[in-house]
Amino acid sequence: MFAVYAVLVLGVFSTAAAQSLYKYQGGDGEWIYADRPPDGGIAAEVRPLEVGDPESVVTVDHRGRGRAVELVASNRFYAPVELRLVFDEIAGLEYPDPDTDLRWVLQPQSDTTLISLAMTADGAAPRLAYRYDYLVGDPEAVHRPDRPYRVPVALSSNYPITQAYPDAITHVTPDSHHAIDIAMPIGTDIFASRGGVVFDVKSKNFRSGLDPDRYLAAANLIRILHDDGTYALYAHLNWDSIRVRPGERVARGQFIAESGNTGFSSGPHLHFAVLKNTGMQVESLPVEFAGSSRRSVAPATGSVLTAH
Repeated sequence: MFAVYAVLVLGVFSTAAAQSLYKYQGGDGEWIYADRPPDGGIAAEVRPLEVGDPESVVTVDHRGRGRAVELVASNRFYAPVELRLVFDEIAGLEYPDPDTDLRWVLQPQSDTTLISLAMTADGAAPRLAYRYDYLVGDPEAVHRPDRPYRVPVALSSNYPITQAYPDAITHVTPDSHHAIDIAMPIGTDIFASRGGVVFDVKSKNFRSGLDPDRYLAAANLIRILHDDGTYALYAHLNWDSIRVRPGERVARGQFIAESGNTGFSSGPHLHFAVLKNTGMQVESLPVEFAGSSRRSVAPATGSVLTAH
């Protein structure tokens, strides 16, 4: 009998709810994605979506194999995850080599054998207590966008930036230093700034306020993993408006949700950031947006962004 104690620190999500996505062509031949059928009998492709808050989680379990105990991690995210393991008690089992780095990068949707501990020769009853935490992202990832990011709103539309680096009204932590707040009315269409794989969705929140303890975790959001291992965060999205799901690959410029005013927010806006795991810590990265005539535009507080 093995007594195992595991403490899960990060990343539990609740269940999803079903919706339908209608895809059809508008009068100018453009593709439209909506949550209701088109008027006038226009033919539409209907796709059920499991949107909301999917159960993505990382777990560590143990199993006996001969005269050894193996610890096995399961990563159910559609993104790599860095995991850190700490042993609080080992008895009746050989200790790991002291030079062993008890950190691993778990691949998306994978099961990984972390370590095998042999039973001691004295026949003592084995006992093992451990804890672990984890963070999405590969710390070896390098930010390499192939072109400037697309402004995440409809083409030719204009919206003002209310906060960008180096201003830090609310962006005071490493994961928000280079984030960009873009003011816009609730219900504004939001498009992917860069292609990638959706790995996190929250869509059922509807509250907002200025108390971070109460509202910080109440923002609707989408996180999209880029091919270089960084990921984009789109936050404060409108209630029940998200039209993508974990595991889905989206293209640059694809409609993904509507803007809103959910979570820790003083007014309707989109919070956009590109993030990277730098080793059990999330940091935001500086980005540039595509401007007119192939120019790059660095976001600045008070400037206006135009989507090209």
